[in-house]
Amino acid sequence: MKKILLILFVFITACSNTTQTPAIEPTSPPSPTSAPTFTPVPAVTAEVTAPSPTSTLEAQTFRVSSVDGMPQVYIPHGVLHMGGYDVRAAPDEFPAHDVTLNAFWMDQLEVTNAMYALCMSAGACDPPQNLGTARIANYFGNPVFNDYPVVYVTWGQAKTYCEWANRRLPAEAEWERAARGDDLRTFPWGEDKPDWRFANFNMLVTDTSRVGSYAMGASPFGALDMAGNVAEWTNDFYDFDYYLTSPLQNPFGPESSSSLNRVVRGGSLGDAEINIRVSKRSSVQGSNLNAAPGSESYLGDFSPRIGFRCAQGE
Repeated sequence: MKKILLILFVFITACSNTTQTPAIEPTSPPSPTSAPTFTPVPAVTAEVTAPSPTSTLEAQTFRVSSVDGMPQVYIPHGVLHMGGYDVRAAPDEFPAHDVTLNAFWMDQLEVTNAMYALCMSAGACDPPQNLGTARIANYFGNPVFNDYPVVYVTWGQAKTYCEWANRRLPAEAEWERAARGDDLRTFPWGEDKPDWRFANFNMLVTDTSRVGSYAMGASPFGALDMAGNVAEWTNDFYDFDYYLTSPLQNPFGPESSSSLNRVVRGGSLGDAEINIRVSKRSSVQGSNLNAAPGSESYLGDFSPRIGFRCAQGE
């Protein structure tokens, strides 16, 4: 727990402006004195550094991206007990099955507004489809919310960001292993009933929270916000019956989909307890990158409750 809190302190300190951002509930942001800009926080890549490891093990399980300052946690080679093991499991979570996954790195946090702005300043990313949230008009580009998850990004935009950062969107199975670990737990933190200590869900906060705010909700590998806050795009096409035929080693989803729907994981700030379980699968219209740029089909769906995080091979 001390290790996780130290990581959060380093990350949030480095991603903040030179003027300390006051603690604030996202439902009541201060009135801006000028229009928001998309100038990223210069310190993100220059000052975010990993804490000095106290052991060889720590050095092997945590690092910080030199591209965007994202803390990453190491997910070792192992077996994931994938799918629904609890009484509330949905039909598309069956059959529960074991899959073997190669080792990989997973972003410890959801990609933030400040990180995404770096990609924009590099000329690689387009702005989110909306610069607010469901309740906050001045969100993206507002320094108060630099360390909050970027939202209103399409699947294609999430993919572009991860590639710019020398990473990729995680496979559905990778996402679940990072959230669940090696056992049959229902939530990233275990079996304790979700409440305000573990996650932003069920409209307890009414909007997004600063990334990494729920240390008690950490997964076995130290990944944060894998339940609630914002739901997260994965790379996989969605197939209701995929678990019936999926490979038992390194499954990366169906090769194609007529609907182009993609798997979204983790649940969001507005989801009830049943929908923030680690095995919960959601289907959202992904981007059709072969369609006319800017068209409805090209973009796919986007939401104030969907963000993303990236993964990277060992």
